[in-house]
Amino acid sequence: MAPSRLLWLVAGVAIAALVASVLVWQRVSSMQQQLALQSADAGAVAVEARTLSRQANEVALQRTQLEELMQSMSRSRDENLVVDIEAALRLAQQQAVLTGSVEPLLAALRSASQRVSRAAQPRLNTLQRAIEKDMERIREAKVVDIPAILVRLDDVVRLVDDIPVANAPAPMSLPNPRPGSATDQPLWWEKLWSGALVELRSLLRVSRIDHPDAMLLSPEQSYFLRENLKLTLLNARLGLLARQPEAVGADLDTALAALGRYFDSGARKTQQAQSVLRQLREQLKALDLPRIDNTLTALAVAVAGR
Repeated sequence: MAPSRLLWLVAGVAIAALVASVLVWQRVSSMQQQLALQSADAGAVAVEARTLSRQANEVALQRTQLEELMQSMSRSRDENLVVDIEAALRLAQQQAVLTGSVEPLLAALRSASQRVSRAAQPRLNTLQRAIEKDMERIREAKVVDIPAILVRLDDVVRLVDDIPVANAPAPMSLPNPRPGSATDQPLWWEKLWSGALVELRSLLRVSRIDHPDAMLLSPEQSYFLRENLKLTLLNARLGLLARQPEAVGADLDTALAALGRYFDSGARKTQQAQSVLRQLREQLKALDLPRIDNTLTALAVAVAGR
C-alpha cells in the first residue's frame, strides 16, 4: 500500500475515533446532566417528603392532643354531672327523712335518670342501672304513716288519766234495802248497818296484785306515775319525729312495762292502751326509709373513673 493511502487511512481512523470520542463525551455529559437533574429532583422530593412527614407527625400530634382534650372535657362534664346528681340525691334523702315520705327521693332519682340518659355516655350505664334498681325498690317499699302513728300516740296520752292503777279501790255498793215498797224509807238501824258495812269495806279489801310495788303506791305516787308515763309517750313522739326507731321502741317498751306493772291489767282502758302500743311497736319495723346504696356506690365508682 502506498504511503499516501496509509496516511489517509490513519487520518480517517483518527478522525473517526475523534468523532466517536466527541459523541461519547456529549452523551456522557448529557447523562451527567440528567443524573444531576434527577439527583436534584430526588433531593427535592426527599426534602418535600421530610416536610410532609414532619407535617403529618405534627397533625397526628395535634389530633391526639385534640382527642385527649375532648376526652378530658367529656370526662370533666361527666364528673360534674355525677357530682351534681350525688348532691341532689343526698339532699333529697335528708328531705325524705324529715318528711317521712319517699316522694322527694323518687323525684330526685327520676331527674338523675333523665340527666344520665341525655348524657349518653357508656361509662354511666352502670349508674343508670343502679338508679332504676333503687327506684323500683323504693316504689315497692312499705312506708309507715307517721301522722297516723302520732295521732294514736296522742290518744294513748289522753287515755292515761283514765287508766286505773292496780291498787285502786273497787267501787262500793250499798247493801240492798229490806224488801218492800220502793217508797218505804229504811229504818234507823238499817242506815246505821249500811254505814258500818261501808266503813268496814273501806278498811278491808281483798284483791290480786301481781307486782308488790303497785300495792304500795300512794295517791300522790299514782299521780307522778301517770305523769312519768305521759312523758315516756311524749319522748316516743319526739323520737318518731326525729326518725329514731331505736329510741321510740325503747320508750314504747318502757310504757308497756309500766302499764303491766302498776296499772290494772283487767281494766278495759288498760288493755286498750296496751293494744295500741303493741301495734305501734310492730309498725316501727317499717319506719326506716329505703336507702339508695346502689346508686351512691355507682356514683362513687363513676367519680373514681373506673
